[in-house]
Amino acid sequence: MSTPAAERLGGHAELMDGVYRWQRHIYDLTRKYYLLGRDRLVAGLDVPAGGTVLELGCGTGRNLVVAARRYPNARFFGLDISNEMLETARAALARDALSGRVTVARGDATDFDPSILFGEVKSFDRIFISYSLSMIPEWEKAVTAALAALSPGGSLHVVDFGGQERLPAWFRAALRGWLRRFHVSPRDSLREVLESESSRTGANLSFQTLYRGYAILGILKR
Repeated sequence: MSTPAAERLGGHAELMDGVYRWQRHIYDLTRKYYLLGRDRLVAGLDVPAGGTVLELGCGTGRNLVVAARRYPNARFFGLDISNEMLETARAALARDALSGRVTVARGDATDFDPSILFGEVKSFDRIFISYSLSMIPEWEKAVTAALAALSPGGSLHVVDFGGQERLPAWFRAALRGWLRRFHVSPRDSLREVLESESSRTGANLSFQTLYRGYAILGILKR
């Protein structure tokens, strides 16, 4: 008997597999031009030696490769709902000889158990979400789940599309129309949700708008 969580996982996974079955082969070549702020997020992780890092919505593994190179003494984990994307991620990690230090698994970012997905690891020093909340239907639950999986003293780092409030109206309309073709919806209430979660958990929030509002970068520290 299937549960609502299993049905949600299966339905959204099928959608994402359909979207990225072919796109995954050119994803990193094209997305570098408009997924702005990803490397800034990685640079700000400040992972402690021997620390553990989880990416929710790891996709092709591009960010995990960049982060693992930058922090060679840390262990990395990635979760994604799409088997198609994970296939590409595993190939990328093997190509860069990172498979021994980076583990990826299929799961739902809104409802996951680290110990089931990754064995002995039960929490993480750093968790980051890069341009994935805008693709997760119940994205607020992903923020809550991420905070629940943080170790004491850990931090959650989020980068995603902003409100484009200081960019021309035509640009904002064109961007959002194009993003809808890929089931991407900028989360205009993201700041309010992060503030609410900060208040609920007692975490400290820092929030930046990047590139005239094109993107936002938020960090919650426990």
